[in-house]
Amino acid sequence: MENMPGLYPLLLYALILGGLLACMLGLSAITGTRRRGAAMGRALSMPFESGMVPTGSAHVRLPVQYYLVALFFVVFDVETAILFTWGTVVTESGWVGYCAAMVFILFLALSLVYLWRVGALDWGPRPPVHQPADRTGGHAT
Repeated sequence: MENMPGLYPLLLYALILGGLLACMLGLSAITGTRRRGAAMGRALSMPFESGMVPTGSAHVRLPVQYYLVALFFVVFDVETAILFTWGTVVTESGWVGYCAAMVFILFLALSLVYLWRVGALDWGPRPPVHQPADRTGGHAT
C-alpha cells in the first residue's frame, strides 16, 4: 500500500486515455457516413487516392530486393539508435563500454561487408556471367 501513491498518475492517465478513446469512437459512430443503396456502397468501397479514380489493380508485385533493402535499413537503423543511446552514457560506461561499442561497430561493419559481397545490396539487373572458352575445341578426349 505504501507504493500506491506513485500509481495514481498512471491510473489517471489510463482513465483519461480510455475516455478519449470512447469519445473518438462514439463521435465517429454518430457522425460517420452511412451507406445508402447499392450504387453508393460500391462508390464507398472503392480505393481513393489523391482525388483520382484508380486504374488497374492495387496489388503490385515488388521484387524481393525491395524487401531485403527495407529489412537491412530497419536492422541498421535500430543499431544506429542503440549507438546513439550509448553516446549519452559514454562517460559513465568507461573503457568497458567503449570496447563493447567498438566490438558492436566492428560486427556492424563486418555484416555490411558480407551483405555487400553476396550482392544483397544490388538493386539493378545482374550483369551476365561469361563462361570461359572451351580450350579443347569442343572434342572429348
